[in-house]
Amino acid sequence: MPKILLIEDDQSLRDGLQLALEHQGHRVHAAASGHAGLTALRTTRTDLVVLDLMLPDTDGFEICRRIRASWPVPVIMLTARGDDSDIVRGLDAGADDYVVKPVRGRVLDARIRAVLRGQDPSPATTATEIYEELTVDRSGLSVTKNGHPVALTPLELRLLLHLSADPGHVFARQELLETVWGHDPSADVRLVDSGIARLRTKIEDDPASARYIQTARGFGYRFGPL
Repeated sequence: MPKILLIEDDQSLRDGLQLALEHQGHRVHAAASGHAGLTALRTTRTDLVVLDLMLPDTDGFEICRRIRASWPVPVIMLTARGDDSDIVRGLDAGADDYVVKPVRGRVLDARIRAVLRGQDPSPATTATEIYEELTVDRSGLSVTKNGHPVALTPLELRLLLHLSADPGHVFARQELLETVWGHDPSADVRLVDSGIARLRTKIEDDPASARYIQTARGFGYRFGPL
C-alpha cells in the first residue's frame, strides 16, 4: 500500500484529498506546511509526495528542490492555475508531474499510480544489460554506474527502461508522455523534457553533452550510448 505525503496548507482541501486517497487504498500523512513536510520525510517512509506550490512558510518550489536534493522520491505538484510559468518552475525544481486544482481524488489517484508504476512497459530480451559504465538490471529494477547504485525515482527508472529497451530508436515526446507518464499525448510535453533532464543528471558524466540519452531535434529522444 503506497505511503503518500500530502503537503497542503488549505485544511478543507487537505482533509478532502486525504480522505479521497485513503478511500483509494493509499496511506496518507498530511502536513500543513513545507517544513512540516520535510520533517515527515526525515522520520517516516514515503513513496510519493503531493506538494502544493503555495505554502505559508516556504514556497513549494524551494521545498521541491530540497526534496530532490535529499530523497529519491517522486513529487507531484499541485498548482491553483494552469499557469505556464508555475508549471515550468515546478518542473525545473524537480517535480515529476503536476495537477491543476481543483482536482478530484480519483484523478489524483490515477496520477499517483502512474508515477509510482515501476514495471518496464516494454518486453526485455535479457534481464541485465551493460552499456559501457552503465548497467541496467531489468528484472531487479536497478541501475548502477561504474559499479555504484544510481538512485532513480520510479518514473525515472521507467523512463530509462523504456528508452533502453530499443536502443537507437527515436521515441516521440508524445509517445513517452503516453506510455511512461500515462498521460493523454495531447498533454504538456514539457513533462518529458524535464524528466529527461533529471535522468541525464544521474546517468551522464556531462548532461550537457549526453552520451546515453540523445536528443533527436524535432522528433524526440533515443538511447545510445555514443
